[in-house]
Amino acid sequence: MEANRSFSPHRALALLLAINLFNYLDRYILAAVEPLIADHFFSATDETAMAKTGALATAFLVSYMVLAPVFGWLADRFSRWLLIAGGVAVWSLASGWSGLAGTFSALVLTRVFVGVGEAAYGPAAPTIISDLYPVEKRGRMLSYFYLAIPVGSALGYAFGGWVGQHYGWRMPFYLVTIPGLILAALCLPMRDPRGVRARGTAAKPPMRLADALALFKIKSYVLNTAAMTAMTFAIGGISFWLPRYLYKDRAADFGGTPSLGTINLTFGAITVAAGLLATLSGGWLGDRLRRRFPSAYFLVSGGGILFAFPCIVAILRTPFPAAWVFVFLAVFFLFFNTGPANAALANVTPPATRATAFALNILIIHALGDAISPPLIGWIAGQTSMNTAFLLVSITTALASAFWLIGARYLGRDTAAVAGLES
Repeated sequence: MEANRSFSPHRALALLLAINLFNYLDRYILAAVEPLIADHFFSATDETAMAKTGALATAFLVSYMVLAPVFGWLADRFSRWLLIAGGVAVWSLASGWSGLAGTFSALVLTRVFVGVGEAAYGPAAPTIISDLYPVEKRGRMLSYFYLAIPVGSALGYAFGGWVGQHYGWRMPFYLVTIPGLILAALCLPMRDPRGVRARGTAAKPPMRLADALALFKIKSYVLNTAAMTAMTFAIGGISFWLPRYLYKDRAADFGGTPSLGTINLTFGAITVAAGLLATLSGGWLGDRLRRRFPSAYFLVSGGGILFAFPCIVAILRTPFPAAWVFVFLAVFFLFFNTGPANAALANVTPPATRATAFALNILIIHALGDAISPPLIGWIAGQTSMNTAFLLVSITTALASAFWLIGARYLGRDTAAVAGLES
């Protein structure tokens, strides 16, 4: 009975949610203090400064996406909780190291190690939740887990912006280190549900390359990954640069002397409200419609994100404070797919290779998505304007919608094929 308590579904979900919260808080502290970092390391006349600070996001993502398949392979064979504990500890220490960086090159290196830590966590966490909950509840449970994206991102903006403005850009990185290490320690007594159910048979025989390649024969997996890549390209670029855009390019809308802390706090509050509402309602609607439409997860995802593009365009053309309405709507429609899309990813992949499937998804969506878009936006903005850069990048939200709606043809069939393996 003691062992059963150590892998209680709700306890595991709560801990993973808390870790994911700090995961995104740490990521978006960097975006919140980017203007301060740029002012610290580069001169005001350096036309390449934005491209260079955009590369900080890329440095993190390169190590994250490259190592995710390695840790995904390990997560399909060994204790996922131990991998998560190690990963959280590494990225927490690397965050503190970011605050200590004396040169820009050292700061880049610290972000690489943050990516290493998150690569150990990223593929393992959603597969634990997928193992603990049946298909009928999986969309809602994963939606709860992914609530950490809007909430953690918003906290990163608000916390990083306020602390950075009052105590310097280094302080926010110092303050997240200890809580991260505590969360890592809490993972150590947790039991892997595979180990409890199979009485110690969690380790699997070596997986062949053909097993991983077989994932790309699942049409709904491929189209889901393509849609998530297009979405990640847009979200990653826009979310990284939006604080600077409001602080620098739209300063006249705020009276000419905007406060970075106030801008980040406002944007953070909107992200929490819109992101929470969208993530919960998207997961609920996906599970509700799935009773009648096997393709519901893709229909909800594709339909929601289709509305994001006009909202982003409206932000660029509407003066603040009225534009905050379109910021709310854009965030809502960008997050509406979070639960359904990730639930579909779990539902169409065999349990034995599910962590690998999530890891390959991580590799692809970041390699072709937000590893490219932040420096690309920085470069385009340096040559033209931030408005032009945002407009060009946001077009990919319409592409994401197209991929999900096409994939709706195959989702029910591919889900049914895997359901037999889990029964």
